Amino acid sequence: MRLYLIAFQFLTIIPLPFSVRCEEEDLGRSMALFPLVGLTLGALLVGVDYLLMPWLPRPVADLILLIVLSAVTGALHLDGLADVCDGLAARGGRERFLAVMKDSRTGAVGVVALVLGLMLKYQALLYIPLEQKREALLLFPMIARFSQVQVTVGARKARQDGLGCAFIGGAGLSQFAVALAVTVAAPCPLSGPGRVYCPILAGPITWFLKSWFQKVLGGVTGDVIGCVSELNELVCLLALLALAGR
Repeated sequence: MRLYLIAFQFLTIIPLPFSVRCEEEDLGRSMALFPLVGLTLGALLVGVDYLLMPWLPRPVADLILLIVLSAVTGALHLDGLADVCDGLAARGGRERFLAVMKDSRTGAVGVVALVLGLMLKYQALLYIPLEQKREALLLFPMIARFSQVQVTVGARKARQDGLGCAFIGGAGLSQFAVALAVTVAAPCPLSGPGRVYCPILAGPITWFLKSWFQKVLGGVTGDVIGCVSELNELVCLLALLALAGR
């Protein structure tokens, strides 16, 4: 329970009414329960959707859902997407890439990436059939948080500071195994094919991105982890849309 609360505190900005003891190695260990936090976020979205749908048109309700997700996560992973895209656009080698990602300012390419990413996520969610929408809301945050574990475990550190460094140092195969078990078992009550195909599709994509970043940067950073998470949210939503035959 303590590790779940540590993961919940890191992945969201929702305050807890009590303090949770957290040692440095607990950050990496808490990654075992990242998918469970993702499922919690999905359940929150389902609850919000249940409240909104009787009162608002679906396009408005779906936009509010993405706003809620961005708000409760503090846009943490969106920031990683923007920083990585700015780094990709910067001319230079590894050191230049890392320096641009570390810069607190967001460049034009990062802004464009954020806008296009959010627009694509919104359109994919909007066109998922209504009868499959809440299954999608449960799945895509969980798959994305599992991808964070996947890209972290066994990775090299691209730099020796930052939160990404702490997670890489503390997460191992046992955390990956627990996270995988949660990701496979949690969607079992769902009936749609997405519970099977989304992890199958997201897994190889995550491994490819992990390998590419390790080749280019010599490892991964917190921004890379966030970027991969955002890309997997998109992959999951697009896969669910494709499976629905829309």
